[in-house]
Amino acid sequence: MEYLFKLPEIDSVSKNLIDCVSTKIIRIDGIMGSGKTTLISSACKYLNIQDKISSPTYSIVNTYFSPKGPVYHFDFYRLNSSNEVFDFGLEEYLESGHFCFLEWAEKITPHLPEKYDHFNLEVINDDFRKLIKK
Repeated sequence: MEYLFKLPEIDSVSKNLIDCVSTKIIRIDGIMGSGKTTLISSACKYLNIQDKISSPTYSIVNTYFSPKGPVYHFDFYRLNSSNEVFDFGLEEYLESGHFCFLEWAEKITPHLPEKYDHFNLEVINDDFRKLIKK
């Protein structure tokens, strides 16, 4: 899967992202400012989440509520060590069977499960992004 899209088309792209995943653990990589949180926010709307979606940069995890159960949104940017994931029980979240969206997951690679869906969000220019399934 590869999508080249304008930012106003992000809702369509996030729907396709949710429809193509084989797991509920979704890793989205990209440089700071590429739109990872915006893409996750759009995907959460598609999952019928009414909560305000925001980056969990300081809390590390935000929990949102959908009709089908909780959705977890992680941002590992501020971690100093990958082992900090044990402090908040990452394993339990990942094994919950609920959607888990992961930003900056390259910081915790040794603790990721064997199977998850992995995407890269690239900045083409101010108007365009490219989403690639890895």
